[in-house]
Amino acid sequence: MRGGANPDYYYGMRYIGERSTDPGLLVLASLAGGPKHGYAITTDVEELAGVRLGPGTLYGALARLEERGLIESLPAEDRRRPYRLTAAGATALSEQLRAMERIARSGLARLRVAGATR
Repeated sequence: MRGGANPDYYYGMRYIGERSTDPGLLVLASLAGGPKHGYAITTDVEELAGVRLGPGTLYGALARLEERGLIESLPAEDRRRPYRLTAAGATALSEQLRAMERIARSGLARLRVAGATR
């Protein structure tokens, strides 16, 4: 632990962080900004969420999302294959983000009531 940080806090946040960064959701959020190829998605996700998706994680998520009809691949440009969000993908992303927003609002309100945050 750096700087004498509370180990319970560190491991609690690590647990939450590892469980709340769904690669599929991050890829959908990236593609909401327009079509991108794999490297561009990785870079965008890192800027957006501070999460670096490894190649296996990224391409596994892309395959699952494409299989479910949430994204589609476009014709290759050079050796890069771009992907874009489908209408079903936009709907699924919107629903998921609205659910997350409700949870965040509720959780923050409860923390305020408990006096745990400003």
